[in-house]
Amino acid sequence: MTTRETTGEARAVAGLLLAAGGGRRLGGRPKALLPHRGRPLVEHAVRMLREGGCATVHVVLGAQAGDVRARASLPGCVLVDNPDWEQGMGSSLRAGLDSLAGTGARAALVSLVDQPGIGPEAVARVLGAYEDEESLASAAYDGVRGHPVLFGAAHWAGIAATATGDRGARAYLKEHRTALALVECADVARPFDIDTEADLAHLE
Repeated sequence: MTTRETTGEARAVAGLLLAAGGGRRLGGRPKALLPHRGRPLVEHAVRMLREGGCATVHVVLGAQAGDVRARASLPGCVLVDNPDWEQGMGSSLRAGLDSLAGTGARAALVSLVDQPGIGPEAVARVLGAYEDEESLASAAYDGVRGHPVLFGAAHWAGIAATATGDRGARAYLKEHRTALALVECADVARPFDIDTEADLAHLE
């Protein structure tokens, strides 16, 4: 357990892992179940959030959610089913934020299951940008915005209202770019995605 995990700050920020993708360009293999270091990729992604300081983790499932529940070991996680996952990442983001309502979380740190090059160091840096419910921060890679992203609770309704298709929070972040804190992480993480067969070379 890290020092951050014992603080009120860690409890105020919930990790939100979007893991619903069906892997269309991967032959229909759900990304959550892709093998990485001998276990489903979703387990690795949850571990990175926890090691980075997120005491609570909500995981949004979609494609073959039943198989993910059966095959992945995710103790202590809140598992959220998104029946509309085929509509894109925006629907998963909305489902995840909705699952946090009423939990006492004051911010969500959002990560994607198909970015195994983003580890606990980047999570911890972005988590460190949390101040209150108005916080809005994102990892940056050589100045380019990426994941993970931290959304204070004051932004959740606005993000949910604009999260459509695969754009996620892109429109909201563009509109609020002057309030967005960029946290440089290029020295500690690699923001590649696992989208195609060629990308599978990044997995171990």
